[in-house]
This record gives sequence, C-alpha cells and structure tokens, in this order.
Amino acid sequence: MNDLIQKTAQDLAGAKNVVALTGAGISVESGIPPFRGPGGLWEKIDPLEFAHIDAFMKDPAKVWNFFIKEMKEILDNAGPNDAHKSLARLEELGIVTTIITQNVDGLHQIAGNTDVIEFHGNFAWQRCLDCDERFETVRLDISQIPPRCSCGGIYKPDCVFFGEIIPPHHLLRSEQVASTCTIMLVIGTSAEVHPAALMPVIAKQAGATVIEINLEKTSLTQKTSDYIIMGKAGEIMKRLTSEVERLL
Repeated sequence: MNDLIQKTAQDLAGAKNVVALTGAGISVESGIPPFRGPGGLWEKIDPLEFAHIDAFMKDPAKVWNFFIKEMKEILDNAGPNDAHKSLARLEELGIVTTIITQNVDGLHQIAGNTDVIEFHGNFAWQRCLDCDERFETVRLDISQIPPRCSCGGIYKPDCVFFGEIIPPHHLLRSEQVASTCTIMLVIGTSAEVHPAALMPVIAKQAGATVIEINLEKTSLTQKTSDYIIMGKAGEIMKRLTSEVERLL
C-alpha cells in the first residue's frame, strides 16, 4: 500500500485538474449509513414506500415520520471526516477541481470543497413545494409534521427521490469534467449505480488515470481503474494528502 500511496501522491502533486467521484463509503466514516448493501437503510425500510416521490406526494407526513426525521437526526450529528477534509485540502493546493458525489449529506461543502456536483441532490436542504424556497434542514422546526414553509407549503428534502430524474445539468456537467480531467479519484463507491458509474469510464476513455480508493474491489477494478488502494477512505486520503504536501 505504501508504494501505491507514494505513486498516487507523485501523480497528484504534478496534476492540476483532478476530479473525485465519491459514494456512500466516504461518509460511512462520519456515521452516515449507506442506503444500499449490508446495514443499509433499505434493509430497514422499503424505499418504494418511503423514498418514492409518489409516496411522498400521497402522504408526506408518513414519509417524514418514518424516513426523513431519522435522516435529519443522522445528518444533524454528522461532520466531515479525514477523507472529506483531505479533498478540501487538495482543492486548496490547486489539485482537485471538482467533486462528483452520489451522497446527499453536504459534507464536501462543509469540509470546504467549492465545486460539488450532487447527482442526487442534498438532504441538508429542504425545498418548499409551493414557493420553491430553500431552507437548511438543520434549522428546520419539526415539531409539526410535515414541516411547512412560511407560505404554508410543505417542505421536501432537496434531493432526488425514486421516481424523479437526476437534474440534466448535473449529468451534463459531470460528463464534461470527467472527459477533461487528468486524474479521477474514485472514493468509497461500488460503481454500481448509473449514471454515476459511467463517469470513470468516460474519464478513462478520454485518457485520464483512474485511481480507486475502496474497501474492496469493484466492477471498475479490472477494466477501468489503473489501480486500487484498498482500505478506509479517511485513513488513505489523510496519508495521501500528507505525502502530496511533502512533495510540493
């Protein structure tokens, strides 16, 4: 692993246009459970019953009580970990330019990254279904369920529910940055959910080096990634960033 960290640090130290694709694995270390896989939220609740836009529109109080309130509590107590902080530091150093994330926790922005493309929106914000006003989830009064805007409209998390489409401009811009980056870091994602999983493929086809940082191998490992550093995102990214700083 030390050799791979050294190799990656040398590549990053000489790069100016690095894009990172991040998934649930980067936020698990902040206490945020994944939606899919063992221990994920979808093992506890049926996503079609509690996370589909039709279910929300039919009975928003039910969805708030059984799903959104729990997510709010989790996010209220979560903060950026070493992986988030390291990506923000790499942006400060002029190396990382853009984050493409499948996460909805807003931790990249809290850590300090300024250009974050959120494929699935952001649970850290609510949007009024009537007047379209946005309001921070952490400041939301949930003594009344569903919570309402000052205009009387119901607040819905500003993220993509099942049955909704990924904002086309997010997809277009992700494809653009993936096709022009020199290095893509793939951190904490199984690369199974499309279209996010296509971004490393686009980057590779355009000539970028694709480096995975994951606990285990993924569908990208054999055909797309140049190599994988296996381990916890926070630990690896902290070591990697320290080595980059030493080289600069």
